[in-house]
Amino acid sequence: MGILLSLSAAGEGNTTAGIIQMLVIYAAVIGVFYFLFMRPQRKEQKQKAQVLAALAVGDSVRTTGGFIGTVIDINDDMVIVEFGNNKNCRIPMVKEAIVEVEKPEDAVAGSESADSKKK
Repeated sequence: MGILLSLSAAGEGNTTAGIIQMLVIYAAVIGVFYFLFMRPQRKEQKQKAQVLAALAVGDSVRTTGGFIGTVIDINDDMVIVEFGNNKNCRIPMVKEAIVEVEKPEDAVAGSESADSKKK
């Protein structure tokens, strides 16, 4: 009888240790998942929000559809973008549809550096 009690007590200790070990492994997997997937996505969302907050009239933008145009008016969550060479196509769209923003001074600096490389 004493042997059975000692074996069952040892089995309970192993079960508790096994549960603790399993919880530690699950916590490690969740931590790795967070740092590999969730954290970079939040960082990217913050960066996009900063770019959209700095959006100004005259900026050149690229939309999710691949269209490139110039911002001519900004409201709270809407932007009017002008497309085309003859500047007669104006489309209102939500700010979230903007993927990339290029400031006019960035374009000038980029063309100046390209000109200096050609010489």
